[in-house]
Order: sequence, then C-alpha cells, then structure tokens
Amino acid sequence: MTALTERLRAYPRLTPLAGFAVAAILLFAVAPAVLSDFRLNLLAKFLCFAIVAAGIGLAWGRGGMLTLGQGVFFGIGAYIMAMHMQLADATRLGNDVPEFMEISGISELPAFWEPFAAAPVAILAILVLPALVAAVLGYGVFKRRVRGAYFAILSQALAAALAILLTGQQAIGGFTGLSDFRAFFGFKLSDPANRQMLFFIAAGTLLLVVALIRQLNRSRYGELLVAVRDAEERVRFLGYDPANIKIVAYVVAAFLAGIAGALFTPIVGIISPADIGVVPSIAFLIGVAIGGRTTLLGPVLGAIGVAWAQTSLSESFPSGWTYLQGVLFIVVVGFIPAGLAGLWPLFRGWWQSRKPEPAPVPAEPAAVVTEEKVQVR
Repeated sequence: MTALTERLRAYPRLTPLAGFAVAAILLFAVAPAVLSDFRLNLLAKFLCFAIVAAGIGLAWGRGGMLTLGQGVFFGIGAYIMAMHMQLADATRLGNDVPEFMEISGISELPAFWEPFAAAPVAILAILVLPALVAAVLGYGVFKRRVRGAYFAILSQALAAALAILLTGQQAIGGFTGLSDFRAFFGFKLSDPANRQMLFFIAAGTLLLVVALIRQLNRSRYGELLVAVRDAEERVRFLGYDPANIKIVAYVVAAFLAGIAGALFTPIVGIISPADIGVVPSIAFLIGVAIGGRTTLLGPVLGAIGVAWAQTSLSESFPSGWTYLQGVLFIVVVGFIPAGLAGLWPLFRGWWQSRKPEPAPVPAEPAAVVTEEKVQVR
C-alpha cells in the first residue's frame, strides 16, 4: 500500500484517475451487489442530491454566492420530465390527457404541455430552461452588483414564489404534484432491471459532473472565480467583469440542478411543490456546508451523507433528526468552517506534530589538512 501511494505521488495525474476508478467500482459493482433494490433506489435518489450539491460547491464554495434557491432549477427539470412521462403514459393508454387531469375535470390538454410530448424537446428543455432562467436572473442581479445576504434572500424568495405558484396550478398537479409514472422513455418503471438502469444513469452522471467541476476548478476560469470571491474589486481593476464570471458559475450550477431534477422524478416516482421550495433548497446547502464547500468531493459526500443520515435516523427517531441536523450545521459553521473535509488536513498536521523528531546525525570529525612544502628546483 505504501509503495502504491508513493507511486501515485510520483505521478500526480494518476491520482484523480485512481479516485474515479475506485468511485466507479463502488457505484457500478459494489453497490448493486450489496444493496437491496429499495436501498439501491434510495442511493440513486441521494446521487441526485449530490449532483445539485456539486453545482452549489462551484457557485458557493468557489464563487462565494450563497445560493438558497437551487430548488427552482431542480424543480424546472423535474417538472419537465414529469410532464413528458405523463404525456407518454397517456399516449400509451390512448387518452387525450393524463389521468390526473381527467380526475380534476380537465378534458383538454393545456397548450404549454404539448411541446413536452416529444422526447427530444423535453430533453432539450431540461438542459436549456434552467440555465436560461439562471442566466436572465444572474444578469439582472450580478450586473447590479447585488451580492452577499441580499443575493441569498432574493434566491430564497424565488424558490418560495415558485413553490407557491405551482401549488395553485391544477394543470400541473397542484399541491399534490405529479406521480404514478409507468414508463421512462419506453422502459417500464415496475421492472427492477430498469430501476437499476436509472441508478447507473445517476451514478454515471455524477461522475461526469465531478469531472466537469474538477476541470473548471483547475482552469483559468476557476482561478478567476476564486479571485472574485476573495477580492472582487481587484479583479475589476485588472480589467475583468466579475458579474460575467459569477453568471457562468450560477448558470452551471442551475444546469446541473435541472439535470438532477430530471433524474429525481423517475427514480422517486413523484414531484411536488414540497420538493422544490425553500426547505429543500436549504437542505441542499446544509449538505454542502457539512461536507466542505471549498473542496471537490466535500459537497458530494456531504449531500449523500446528510441524506442517508436523514433517512436512517428518521426511521428510528422521527422527531429527533431535525434537531440533530441543526446542531451539526451549527457545529460545522461555528467550529469547522471548512466542513468535514477540512478535518483531514487538521488531523494530518496533528499526527505529524506528534511524530518524534529524528535523532540528529553526529557530525563527522573534521579532516586535518597538512600543508606540504613543495620545493621548486
């Protein structure tokens, strides 16, 4: 093991490849082998949260933008996917409108539903609409130099407004949302093999997202993003527009949240305003903060860990998890600002300080140099 570690240190490029290889083995081989279908489906749900967390890590951890409204972009992707799946099920059953519309007394399909009947249009909308909304909002906010708590409050208000808007719209399910999906692009969701396929899609997407974030962090843009976070006025003095740099990070985070929402819908089987409001947006942020917002894997592992703890502990202590989550968040913010990922450097420094210093090597006695007289004839 020591020899392998030394070899990886000698070749820095092999370290991330080894990390991705280990993650791929755990996700694609170990997890399906040791987890039941129910637990594997839960893990797929957690991976969707991790995708959102990776985008928040870029925007908040690297860019300093406290995004409290990622539920908006998550909801856009989720509802577009849900609408497409509802229309596909209705077409397969020979109905003009989805079943929930028939129950609600809606006999004619609303006009804004019709484009999402085509799979290519739905996929394109999932990829474009969240990013487009983020670009318009980011342009209006960052160009006016709105930042800090004002930006956080504005983004949170946007999430609350969207949740309230969706609650009153019976054409998209109202407060109960959309559910009872039968198929995902022609694959029956009742088949365990197809549900395992959804897990593999989520796992592969997460690995691609981590690779994308790593590349952005190591690029010149990543350096500019950190510079904007730490010294925005100096970056402006150097000739860069900090607003444009922030907009890009905000759009990437929204793009990833939309993809996560689209995967969340078939995996969980339901999407409602309760999944995209203020509370889910804050939950995304808590996972990132606990994991370590300034690191690459901290947000991902933090989101998965918090979601797993919530599911596991809420089964045994339904009323105690909320208090535990709050205490953990306060402890991390107050005493470990770098998150749990920041504990490793602290532990490594403490461990190295405890190692005994090597004994001094005794100095060799100085050689006695004698001068020889050279006679010149």
